[in-house]
Amino acid sequence: MNDASLPSTRGCILVVDAQRNMRATTANLLRAEGYTVLEAVSGENALATLAKSGVDLMLTRLQMRPMDGLTLLKCALEVAPHLQVIVMTASGSIESAVETMRLGAYDYVTLPFKAGEMLHRVERATERARLQATVDLLAGELSERHGLSALVGRSPAMRELTSLLVRVARSDATVLVQGESGTGKELVARAVHAHSPRKNKPFVLANCAAVSEAQLELELFGHARGALTGAGRARRGLFKEADGGTLFLDEVTETTPAFQSKLLRTLQDGEVRRVGESAPLRVDVRIITATHRDIAREVREKRFRQDLYYCLNVVPLRVPPLRERMEDVPALAEHFLRRANARSPRPKRLSDAAVKYLMAYSFPGNVRELENLVRRAAALAGSEELLPEDFLLPLKPSRRGSSRRSSRPRSRTRASV
Repeated sequence: MNDASLPSTRGCILVVDAQRNMRATTANLLRAEGYTVLEAVSGENALATLAKSGVDLMLTRLQMRPMDGLTLLKCALEVAPHLQVIVMTASGSIESAVETMRLGAYDYVTLPFKAGEMLHRVERATERARLQATVDLLAGELSERHGLSALVGRSPAMRELTSLLVRVARSDATVLVQGESGTGKELVARAVHAHSPRKNKPFVLANCAAVSEAQLELELFGHARGALTGAGRARRGLFKEADGGTLFLDEVTETTPAFQSKLLRTLQDGEVRRVGESAPLRVDVRIITATHRDIAREVREKRFRQDLYYCLNVVPLRVPPLRERMEDVPALAEHFLRRANARSPRPKRLSDAAVKYLMAYSFPGNVRELENLVRRAAALAGSEELLPEDFLLPLKPSRRGSSRRSSRPRSRTRASV
């Protein structure tokens, strides 16, 4: 293995190839473009390098011995979950290369490669690595305050979401967050705000389903003094409170067509008119909305205004349900258990059997349900190790079939998962 003497701002790339000439050719091409390049002669050598070096991208040949590229990919993502991987393969093994992408590789190139094509793919992969590093930094800064660890994970769906989240955060584009209840739509909205140029300005939340239409209008737009019975003081309204920052309208599809018309006018004009006042007030607000409903269906069935939908759906962000990213369950469960342990005089730990038990469940309540299950188990378990029977799962069909199973194994010593 050759170590680069100076780091590069373009990124660090690990080239893995048992064939010395091909490895050197690839490494020299990348060094000439300004990348820091490390070399490894085998999968085992590559894993040792990943464990001690900050690598952004790994280029690996698929056909290697004794550890092939597919095994290396799986092991590498265990060591460095956010590592980007490009697989190099002979033209006759493209089907195997496509399989590596399903397992987490970013891309593949056929050998012998063309220099221009290789550099193009490398540039895209290292850019993605930089975006992911930004996401990781954001999650580290805000995880305790907003629980943003629920947004990160190794699953392809979450990688796609977090990468798009960081890109859209830099703009002022209106964002529509869609996802089932309990998936963390508010956390996504907070992450967009926290990583935007408006992060030092207010983040204001309004739940459109929690109040009546009249009350919602007063909360959002405000009212003048004396405009209402008993209104001895003027009310600024949430639009004005969010001035310069972000206004998050949760469950926006629960509003009436009449209110939607007023909201559309406000968004188009950039002005609010408080109840009891004739002069409008200018506001500079970034709008993020969310819904658990199929908003396109709501539009088709005339329950939601089409013109408002187009105004809100500039950048759609879909938060995947937990059943679509079950590989994230162990990390999420550990995170929630650490939070529970911080408030408990008797710290608990998860058993392997408990993790397998949780991963066999469909989680209709998504991340919120998982958090509650872990907190309850930590509070009620009699021993320091959490076992399957400490998680009181309801009777629901397995996500792998329609059969129903008992929520409680028969004994602690012979738990079945």
